[in-house]
Amino acid sequence: MRELYPEIEPYRTHRLAVDARHTLYVEECGNPDGLPVVFLHGGPGAGLAPYHRRFFDPARWRVVLFDQRGAGRSTPFAELVDNTTWHLVADIEAIREALGIERWAVFGGSWGSTLALAYAQAHPERVLGLVLRGIFLARPEELRWFNEADGGARHVFPERWARFRDFIPEAERGAMVEAYWQRLTGDDEATRLAAARAWSAYEGGSTSLRHDPDAPGEFDEPHKAVSLAVTEAHYFRQRFFLEPDQLLRGVGRIRRLPATLVHGRYDIICPVKTAWDLANAWPEAELRIVLAGHSAADPAIVDALVQATDRLADRYV
Repeated sequence: MRELYPEIEPYRTHRLAVDARHTLYVEECGNPDGLPVVFLHGGPGAGLAPYHRRFFDPARWRVVLFDQRGAGRSTPFAELVDNTTWHLVADIEAIREALGIERWAVFGGSWGSTLALAYAQAHPERVLGLVLRGIFLARPEELRWFNEADGGARHVFPERWARFRDFIPEAERGAMVEAYWQRLTGDDEATRLAAARAWSAYEGGSTSLRHDPDAPGEFDEPHKAVSLAVTEAHYFRQRFFLEPDQLLRGVGRIRRLPATLVHGRYDIICPVKTAWDLANAWPEAELRIVLAGHSAADPAIVDALVQATDRLADRYV
């Protein structure tokens, strides 16, 4: 099985002001003369991690990564004003133009796959191809699956669900996202942080195929927990600023583009049916369902993603 490429540091970083409020952290890795690709992280609000640089052959790819609005090293921290799917789509174009890139590949996982589809459908002429992982289309059934009491994830991770549920009083559990939102945006700082950590522990601990119900999640660090929970709740409440089935209906705009869809068979955060539905609407795309959960770090996901980026580089380099 393929593994991640070796650890790598950026050869250049940027602070890009995209409006009067928001400034993005942007980094470039790999070969400055290589095939350009933009990496779109998950969440929204999760920010970058160093291993995100390693899905790409550094000799062949010019890898552009950025923390989305309110996340990571972008500022202001956890800012929700002017933070929508369409602001982020515009940010991706602003980065492309600032770096002088004519066309680039788009790589995104989980929420990053949603954003990648939205961007590609808005700007298909700027896209060379897509590599998508853990497909999420932000449809109503997907929004309820993981975070609401009538969703299905609670049957698979009952220990983590119980801790997520029990943070909210019983009378409010019929609308968990809304109940968390009230606490994440309330006046009490201790309550806000506790809500963020409860939200992020539930999600961040449910990503891997090898599940330890008591292990800390990948978003356990308080700074990341806050940006993830607040931003996700904001987007969930607004249905990710998308019309019903918008991304499925827009597939016709990108069907000519080469694409690989990688999804874990046992992904509980984003069930595999979502990838199946997208592949049925987009028969030209390659769908790879592998023995994994949701995490991009699960070995079978790494293998499939590295193979996909290598094949896309073979096509153009």
